[in-house]
Amino acid sequence: MRRRVRLALVISQILGGLGVSTAVALAAVLAEEIGGSEAVAGLASTSSVIGTALLSLPFAALMARRGRRVGLTSAYAVAAVGGLVVVAGAAMRNFPLLLVGMAAFGASNTAGLQARFAAADLAEPLHRARAISTVVWATTVGAVLGPNIAAPAGKSVSGLGIPEAAGPFLWGTVVFLLAGALLHLLLRPDPLLTARALARAERGDAEGVGAEADGDGGGRSLRAGLAAVAASPHARVALAAIAGSHTVMVSVMVMTPVDLGGHGAGVELIGLVISGHITGMYAFSPVMGWLADRIGRFSVILSGVALLGCATALAGTANGNHAQSAAGLFLLGLGWSAGLVSGSALLTDSVPQQARAAVQGFSDMIMNSAAGAGGALSGLVVAQAGYGWLNLLASVLLLPVAALTVVVAVRR
Repeated sequence: MRRRVRLALVISQILGGLGVSTAVALAAVLAEEIGGSEAVAGLASTSSVIGTALLSLPFAALMARRGRRVGLTSAYAVAAVGGLVVVAGAAMRNFPLLLVGMAAFGASNTAGLQARFAAADLAEPLHRARAISTVVWATTVGAVLGPNIAAPAGKSVSGLGIPEAAGPFLWGTVVFLLAGALLHLLLRPDPLLTARALARAERGDAEGVGAEADGDGGGRSLRAGLAAVAASPHARVALAAIAGSHTVMVSVMVMTPVDLGGHGAGVELIGLVISGHITGMYAFSPVMGWLADRIGRFSVILSGVALLGCATALAGTANGNHAQSAAGLFLLGLGWSAGLVSGSALLTDSVPQQARAAVQGFSDMIMNSAAGAGGALSGLVVAQAGYGWLNLLASVLLLPVAALTVVVAVRR
């Protein structure tokens, strides 16, 4: 079962990453074309992040009741509908409709993030971080291939009366439907419901899987999840690590192309720097998973904080040194990987089985909400104070994460 679940999740992550990265590569271009101004170009990505955050809890509640298979399949279905709405908004040149579609399109990120927790459902505790990291690593394939096929995807709709920049969203719709169909077929029996049944068997509980799945309503599940976080210092450290790492990464990453362009970097160089950043995010996640299982979650979280601190120091003081900027962005991705993988494993370790789905959905909501706010404010910080100050303020966000981690680790 572990092998089958892992295979299904890996393939779906490759497909999901491909659909997301293909479309996002031209999202700003499409928003500028339909909105008629550079000032609104960033709203497309912002709408997607907001959609991911808002949809995290409903899909987590659905998984708590019905399991991973139904929740992940439904998320990809909503994302596919969102892609069609984006295409319709582009064809009608209706900017508000396009933003609504982008918000629904964000469900694909919700599915991708929740898939890492699905990998942990049946994993042995000592191998849980490695199971999570394998699914995170699989995103690398789609994330690297996606931007390279964005241009052919755009040209494929040139004769349909649809703007070329909307073509990748049509392709994304097809890819998401494939990912959802794959999960619907292969995630049987459901890993989350099976893990719950095994946990009850260990406790000697005679209830069946269906009884718990149907009897635990979404509202009660969410309250149970929040109570589990409140009762566990380890879960609070995990939430801080996940949200802090993601917020720092997004805040710095979104403004790096602007800084590079202001120092004379061309599109090719900017693309190379961002590719190195994505490599740092995903390609080394199995290493982070192995370390988290081997030397401990707290140690890898602190290592991630240190990597992010070095990244902001390098990027913030580059001042046109493109090699230094590239090194900083690579470390930024590496630190994010350490925080996400080890934090996700610690969060799963720290809460009871029946509350995990709700806690994991709450974690993704907090993570994406904080990152959305950070991404929105980063432009204002750069406009008013500069890119160096943005990196300094981002590094300050790491201090409470490090302090909380150290305090809880010492008490443990």
